[in-house]
Amino acid sequence: MDEKSQKNHTLDLIKNRRTIRAYNPKTLSQDEIDAIIQGAMRAPTAGNLMMYSMIQVSDQKLKDKLVKTCDNQPHIAKAPLVLLFLADMQRWWDYFEVSKVKEKCDEIGKEFQTPQESDLLLACCDALIAAQNSVVAAEALGIGSCYIGDIMENYEIHREMFDLPKWVFPITMICYGYPKGDKNKIPLTTRFPQKFILFTNKYSKLSEKDFKDMLKDDKRKIVVKGAENMGQQLYLGKLGAEYSVEMRRSVKAALKEWLKKD
Repeated sequence: MDEKSQKNHTLDLIKNRRTIRAYNPKTLSQDEIDAIIQGAMRAPTAGNLMMYSMIQVSDQKLKDKLVKTCDNQPHIAKAPLVLLFLADMQRWWDYFEVSKVKEKCDEIGKEFQTPQESDLLLACCDALIAAQNSVVAAEALGIGSCYIGDIMENYEIHREMFDLPKWVFPITMICYGYPKGDKNKIPLTTRFPQKFILFTNKYSKLSEKDFKDMLKDDKRKIVVKGAENMGQQLYLGKLGAEYSVEMRRSVKAALKEWLKKD
């Protein structure tokens, strides 16, 4: 395959990627798992600091519990591979302690700060970029994937389950496995027209007419009782749902712990 064809092959993988929640019972080989993990680790990272860690969840009891703590998603228990992606500043601050950075700051009159909100956001970016790289690597191997954002819920439970220290936050989890059946029979979900997502030089707010145009080909249906339009459906069914309320509570609790002075 020449270079141009290889590039097109990669673009095809990205354009045709589908979320896979039903898995063939076939196990993944260690070479396949290693390729997915190495794909993640070759992702861009701020300052080459790799402010993330991964946990491979292989214990079936843990996977079964995650089904319940992540908003009742049974495919988590059946996925051949589950990777938890963590925003991780703990590693560096442990190293700074070993390196006596605080003592050096005191010596030269520079304020030493523990991780702040900006550090968490940057570490989350690192972890999510690595996660997406792993998804592309999996697609190249014919292996499907499904993001589990609900890992941000139930912070206290997940922190205890995985023995997470103070400056580590579970930003996403991904299930991987060979698709059960022909994945090409799964319809591709729609995306909004580019003109409503890509702006030039400055942000553009959308008008009521723009929203109608943006959503005219959206396949989602109004299923929430009492919802009269798509805006009400999306808020009540997603952003106003119980799991979103719990996620907000959980993230606030994590931030409080992250910023707490010892």
